[in-house]
Amino acid sequence: MKNFIPKKKSPLPLPLALASALLLTFQSCDKTDSVILAPPEPPVSISMTPASVARMLSEVPISIDQVMEVWDGVNASSANGYDEEYTFLDMFASPGRGVGDELTGTRSAVEYQEPLFKAISACSAAASIDLGASGLQIYWPYSENWDKKSMPVITFCPEMALESNIAYCREELPEGKWIVKEIAVDEDYARRNPVWVIGWNEDAGAMTPQMLAKLNPEPIATRATSEFKTLKLKEFKTHVQYDPWLSGGSEFFVKCGSLKAFTADVASDLSKYTPEITDMMIKVKRKQIGTSLRYNTVLVPEWSSQLSECVFLIHEDDGGKVTSWKASGEVKIKSKSYGFSVELPYHRNDDIVWRGKLSSSYFEKNNGIANRYGDVSITFTFN
Repeated sequence: MKNFIPKKKSPLPLPLALASALLLTFQSCDKTDSVILAPPEPPVSISMTPASVARMLSEVPISIDQVMEVWDGVNASSANGYDEEYTFLDMFASPGRGVGDELTGTRSAVEYQEPLFKAISACSAAASIDLGASGLQIYWPYSENWDKKSMPVITFCPEMALESNIAYCREELPEGKWIVKEIAVDEDYARRNPVWVIGWNEDAGAMTPQMLAKLNPEPIATRATSEFKTLKLKEFKTHVQYDPWLSGGSEFFVKCGSLKAFTADVASDLSKYTPEITDMMIKVKRKQIGTSLRYNTVLVPEWSSQLSECVFLIHEDDGGKVTSWKASGEVKIKSKSYGFSVELPYHRNDDIVWRGKLSSSYFEKNNGIANRYGDVSITFTFN
C-alpha cells in the first residue's frame, strides 16, 4: 500500500484517552433496540474517508461468511503480487475477487450467500452508492494468521504516521442489542488478532512480477541458436521496512532501461532503436522483511553482445509529484562506445533505494550471486 503520509521514524503514541477502551453504543442496522450511551452518527450519509468508512463498517452486522469473503479477496490479491488487500471496487463488482484478477480473467470460484456489499447497502444505502468507486480498500495485515473463527476489529490508516490507532470492535449482546467499543491496536496486536485497516488503494495499476508472468508467459528459450542473453531478476530481499504498519508493506519499483536486441554496424543505426523500460512493483509484506523472494522475472529479454550496460533504478513508493531520473546507457559499435538516453519516472517523495548503471561484465561476474543495493539484496541471472 502506498504511503503518502509524512514519514516519522519514531512511533507517536496515542493520547491516553484513546489508549483506554471506550464503550459506545449505536443504532443497529437490523432495527433491534439498543441502549444509547453516546449520540449516534448521522445515518443519512458519510464522507468517503478511511476514518468515516471504518466507523460505518463497524456498525454493519458482519457474519463469519463475510469475513471469509474478505479473506478470499486478500489471498487473491496476494497471489497476484499485491498486498493483503480487498478493494471496495472488487467487493461491489465481483465479491471475493482480488487486485489483478480482472486483468488475468480469474476471480473467486465461491458464490457467497450474502456478499458483504449487500450487508453494507442494507445498513447505509447512501454510503454504498459511492463506496465501490471511492478508491478505498480493506487491508488485512498478517491475514495468514487468522484462525477462521475470530471476528476482526476495524481501524483506518490515519493522516499521521502513527504506530497505533483506535479500532472499532463490534459485539452483539444476547438480547439482540449490540455495542461498538473503541480499543487501541498496534502491529503486535494485528499479528495475533484479525484487524481490517481501511485505507486508499494506490497500487492496483502497478505491474507485479506475478502479473507479468501470468499475462506474458515466457516463451521456450532457444539459446543454442541465439546470440542474445537474458537478464533476469532471480531473487529480491529487503533488509528494512519503510512504512508504518497501518500503511501496509513496502512497494519497491524496479526499473531497467536498455536496448532490446541491439545490433548495429554504424552509429546511425542507433536511431532505429528506442530504449525499453522494464517497470514492475515488488510488494514486500511486513512478514517478509529479511526473506529472499524468488521471482525469475525477465528484465532484458535479448541482451546483445553490443549492449555494454543498462540503467537501473529501485525506489520505494511514497507518492508526490512525478519527476524522473535522466541517465544514459552504453553500446559498442565496432569497438567504439556510444550512449543512449533513458528517462526513468518516480515520485518526488519516494525513497531512492539505489540507482546507477550495471554492465554486461558485471552481470557475467555476478551471475547468480546476491549483492547489496542500498537496503535491498538482489540476485541476477545472465544466461
